[in-house]
Amino acid sequence: MENSEALASGEARFGVRQGDLFLTDPECRVDARLTRFFTRSAFARLARETKRNYATDLCVLFDFLWQREKTWVEATADDLFDFEDWRRRSPANPRRISGSKWNRELAAFQMLFTWAAAQEHIQKSPILMRQFTARDRERGEIAALKAIDARSSNVKWLTPRTFRLWRDVGLRGFDADGRRDRSWAGRNDDRNAAFADLLLSSGMRRTEAGSLLTVEIPTSAATAKRFYDGRLASAVTKSRRARTVYIGAAPLKAIETYMLTTRRAAIRRAQAQGVYERFGGLRMVERTSGREHQVLHWTDRFGQAGMARLDALDPQERLSLFSEGPEGPEPLWLWLAENGMPFRPHSWEAVFRSASDRCRRVLAGSVEHPPFLTPHMARHSMALVMLVALHHAMDLRLGLTVEERRDYRLLYGDPWRMVKDLLGHASVETTRNIYLAPVADLQLRSLLTDEDLPDIAGLLARLAAASDRILDLGEVA
Repeated sequence: MENSEALASGEARFGVRQGDLFLTDPECRVDARLTRFFTRSAFARLARETKRNYATDLCVLFDFLWQREKTWVEATADDLFDFEDWRRRSPANPRRISGSKWNRELAAFQMLFTWAAAQEHIQKSPILMRQFTARDRERGEIAALKAIDARSSNVKWLTPRTFRLWRDVGLRGFDADGRRDRSWAGRNDDRNAAFADLLLSSGMRRTEAGSLLTVEIPTSAATAKRFYDGRLASAVTKSRRARTVYIGAAPLKAIETYMLTTRRAAIRRAQAQGVYERFGGLRMVERTSGREHQVLHWTDRFGQAGMARLDALDPQERLSLFSEGPEGPEPLWLWLAENGMPFRPHSWEAVFRSASDRCRRVLAGSVEHPPFLTPHMARHSMALVMLVALHHAMDLRLGLTVEERRDYRLLYGDPWRMVKDLLGHASVETTRNIYLAPVADLQLRSLLTDEDLPDIAGLLARLAAASDRILDLGEVA
């Protein structure tokens, strides 16, 4: 007990909180300097997934240095040069990485070594810099090892009909003919399909959609709508800015059905087995307050009261939130595992991989290129559909002249900016140049004025035929 109290006191002194990262070396020692970096530098303000990626990148470098009988504070410019060569070009490395991946790793190293030099843990950063002149003649500095062959994006999309095939075969257990496969033994079909539909409909990132609470799901109105708007909390978004998202009526209905069936059954099992009673971190939300900014009020296991704005609760904090149901505690976390506990956002990657593997097996011989999908591809696919639909509406359905179109854009913004806002990008250039650059190259304007293709599905099929990065069904055998 005394050791536990001493550990808690030490963590509090260093500012270490539950869920914070720490690393041990091969001799199981913890470097206090690295712990400080993870909790008291710019690293601490990164998105959770970025922290995970950066920490993994640092571990690879530290292992490389350990083989040279060095710690990270002893790294030199030559070590970084050799490491870059091994990561990217050495025949001795069977898993060489791309320029884009190297640049992400380099960003992690630069953050650590810049901080370490400022804290005087090292004399200077081992990352050498070089001067460059930008197009506007402004001069700046850039890491000498930064890859110049990095692709700005490697985006792929699915058309809606191809997404539906992937979902039905991969997640819902259908066969190539559209019938239920009798050998299908999958579980949580409705949960997984509802999550995939939500991503494609809203364009949310995996963690954004994966950490939703039940209180954040829009309620279907008595009046039929095509889309329902919801609000993403700033604490779960990559940009740390709240934004409005739009959920299609069908995906919302699928979520509501999941909540009333599979989710409710998981909760009942967990209650019967005492799972929630054994969960020490439980916070029972007793009431909400506020109009413009909703505030949750809770009490923990020890009777300690707390409160926080819903907008400020990050994914880690949301895991512990419960409400009192008719038969006991119920998680506010929307997506639940079979044991009734929250299904973590990163776990969705395995669900999507399994679905893509099933599509490859089941559709072999029926579809020339069986579809595959990742959570982020669903986001890209939503952006593609929305961009085409907005251009289509502006150019054809509204029947605007060139001058009227210019006025319309001044009032409401052009399609690129609208999609940028839906995706939550900081800059419209990110949307245009990284996510949707190949579409821009296809000269959408000329395609969208073709009167022989008045429907969105036809437009997407034509775009897919012109780009190997847009995955479409094509001919079915």
